[in-house]
Amino acid sequence: MSHESAPLAQKMPTGVKDFERNLPANAPFNWLKAGMRDTFASPAASLLYGFAVFLISVVFVGALFRFGFSYILFPVIAGFMVLGPLVAIGLYGKSRLLAAGAPHVSTLEMVSVKAKSPGQLLLVGVVLMLIMTFWLRFAIVLYALFFGLAPYGGFEETVNTLFFTNTGRTLLLVGSAVGGVLAAFSFSVSAFSIPMLMNEKKDTMSAMALSVVIAWANKSVVFVWGSIVLALFLVGVATGFVGLIVIFPILGHGTWHAYQAMRSEEALAAADRESQP
Repeated sequence: MSHESAPLAQKMPTGVKDFERNLPANAPFNWLKAGMRDTFASPAASLLYGFAVFLISVVFVGALFRFGFSYILFPVIAGFMVLGPLVAIGLYGKSRLLAAGAPHVSTLEMVSVKAKSPGQLLLVGVVLMLIMTFWLRFAIVLYALFFGLAPYGGFEETVNTLFFTNTGRTLLLVGSAVGGVLAAFSFSVSAFSIPMLMNEKKDTMSAMALSVVIAWANKSVVFVWGSIVLALFLVGVATGFVGLIVIFPILGHGTWHAYQAMRSEEALAAADRESQP
């Protein structure tokens, strides 16, 4: 009986509880501090990265106004949260180099760090783009359901309608609720899968599934981290995206440390062994 029960015990399926890290609720603030530390270790590289994100954001928003698409500004800003973890890939590379003992990391070294699963990262990017496209289309349909097919009256009129009419406020409430659910889903899918694919040899579906399981098994800690990310991102937007020059690198590096804290020691050790010649 003992010889039969041992193999059975070894074949027990992995459960969600196996991914619980039992971290304190303030752990995300430690990730934020680590993100600050990595940002200001060889600061030129990270701040230049943040400046590039700032420029792209300003150019993109300017293009929306220039070509008459300013009515989707709010959904686009919300959608940026979906793509944020993907945009921060270079920052994960810098954190990985610093963790490996690099005393200095140049911008070129940061952006040229090779992912362990590059093709799978592209597939995650496609998934996130599809999520963002769905959100933008849904936001337009939602606006039409509340206000009909009346001609677009310009950005100022749209802002006044959304914030200073009962129908507009109801739309904001419904849109925020739906957007919040979608943001939570995309965050759980990407927050840990993208750093994971940078650091480990995994396929897209396994990485995304693991990311969701990790987020679900550590809901309270992940909720705190998500709230920090959202709050700081809104600060960056409120400053006309200028704040993203510093905020985005801090959050990007912090996300790497979040992945390191939430992933099992065995998986991280295996990834380290794969890196060795």
